[in-house]
Amino acid sequence: MFDAETTAILRSVHKEVCEDVAQSATAIRTHVAATILEAAKGDWSIEDLKKAGRRALATAATMRL
Repeated sequence: MFDAETTAILRSVHKEVCEDVAQSATAIRTHVAATILEAAKGDWSIEDLKKAGRRALATAATMRL
């Protein structure tokens, strides 16, 4: 779906956004990843992806994941 460079950027953004999330919190990490992937459709910047990931992380606390 994405080229190698974009995939590396997506992984880097996810790692940064989830740096304080336990590896065992897979539902939260998956929710953030899915949100970042959705934000990567169309035009985007790295900052856009980070903002989307941070919003997903903030809302994950109130969701039943």
